[in-house]
Amino acid sequence: MRKLRYRLLDVFTNRAFGGNQLAVFTDVSGLSSQTMQSIARELNLSETTFVLQPEDRANDYRVRIFAPALELPMAGHPTIGTSFVLAMDRLVERSERINRLKLEEGVGTIAVNLEWENGHPAFIEMTQPLPTFGSHFEDASAVSCGVPFLFVPLRDLETVRGIRFRLDVWERVLRDFEAPHVFVFTRETEAQGSTVHSRMFAPASGISEDPATGGASGPLGCYLVRHKVLSPARLTECVSEQGMEMGRPSFIKIRIEQNEEGEISAVRVGGRCHSMGEGYLGIDE
Repeated sequence: MRKLRYRLLDVFTNRAFGGNQLAVFTDVSGLSSQTMQSIARELNLSETTFVLQPEDRANDYRVRIFAPALELPMAGHPTIGTSFVLAMDRLVERSERINRLKLEEGVGTIAVNLEWENGHPAFIEMTQPLPTFGSHFEDASAVSCGVPFLFVPLRDLETVRGIRFRLDVWERVLRDFEAPHVFVFTRETEAQGSTVHSRMFAPASGISEDPATGGASGPLGCYLVRHKVLSPARLTECVSEQGMEMGRPSFIKIRIEQNEEGEISAVRVGGRCHSMGEGYLGIDE
């Protein structure tokens, strides 16, 4: 039996039992895609990652990301959390202040900045692909920075908290839509310092609700800028609070840069991580 070591952590939080859970496996050479998918299904977290050697030597590592139901081309909290584990396990060189990593994912190379405090990775920020804007329905819009989401603005906290997701309606209306993952938000927030209060539902990935969605946070920032929900600026910074309804508060920092023509030129998403533990998984492969 082969024993695979993994780390368990909470992403987009600085304390236990908040944020989004992630399992990271860093010694998976020879593991098949089918086994990776089976492990993700067994752990039943929103995502599980597997770290491999890069295909291009100019990059640091290759990262494969699996939800319980399928492999993802890119995702935010797995990228942030995997970078944290690489730093914790000394698989990247430590600098006095900032490390820059290049990770291969399904959408291409993702640049990551690791900020250090007292010898520990403190804040991790990823650069996401530039946005593509899809279908638009009144205030709702499909936006993608690697993975498409349908963004739906709502009036207030009471409305967002009161959502009861109807899987039967989703299957009839959105299962085959270009952006099947549904992201709702309001400008009314619980925490001081937050910009929006968010929830995300992704039954297409086997996730009924996600407590922190980094892959949706970049497109969220792009939506807020594009629709002038936030005041136009060369650099727009905001914070999305998520997971409150699940008892897993999460805080995701978003930075959107625009050029002189007002076009979005950079999308960055970052946050903190909390290490919860480590263990071994035994497989027969």
